[in-house]
Amino acid sequence: MPDIKKYDRILDALQQLLEDKTIQNISVSDIAGKAGIGKGSIYYYFPSKEAILDALIKRNYEKPLKTAKNLAEQTEISPFTRMAMILQACRNSSNAFLNQNHTTPDTGASVQDIAYLHQKYMNHLIAELKPSLTEIIKQGIAAGDIHFEYPAALAEIVLIVLAVKLNNTFLSSTAEDSEETIRGLVALLEKGTGLPQGTLNYLTLPAAD
Repeated sequence: MPDIKKYDRILDALQQLLEDKTIQNISVSDIAGKAGIGKGSIYYYFPSKEAILDALIKRNYEKPLKTAKNLAEQTEISPFTRMAMILQACRNSSNAFLNQNHTTPDTGASVQDIAYLHQKYMNHLIAELKPSLTEIIKQGIAAGDIHFEYPAALAEIVLIVLAVKLNNTFLSSTAEDSEETIRGLVALLEKGTGLPQGTLNYLTLPAAD
């Protein structure tokens, strides 16, 4: 049976190494040395360095994403309120990604490194949040609150825009620019789903610290 403590030590080791080295320059041997275990033990838990990085990303965002998933089951709450909470989770996890992995251009990290981490982050975020957001949209459609034929596509579009814009890696922009993009997205959501103008204004509130 896998040793959970050793598993976490491996993830902690990679997290620490990422503070000073690029992904390309980190080897499985480096991770093993930092974790204080043999290199062979690494492969008992992970088939590759890539798998370790995937697991680290998953662990970093486990709490906000779990909260978001639970919202799909809370049908007593308005679908719009739950959508807002999903989008807030997206913002929070974006901030966590930037803060924990130091992937801003002024940290000295390579452009390739930043892009690689960002891609992995986006893939995980969208894959994890899309089913929950889709279910909430479907519930809104069933209740007659939302009028739209493609709930899964709508969920994916929203998450892609937020993941790209809020992360501020591919498209560097000011906080004001990001808020303007979100306001535009909200306006499109209202128009496309048949909602009265201003219904989703609360989605444009600044992210919590």
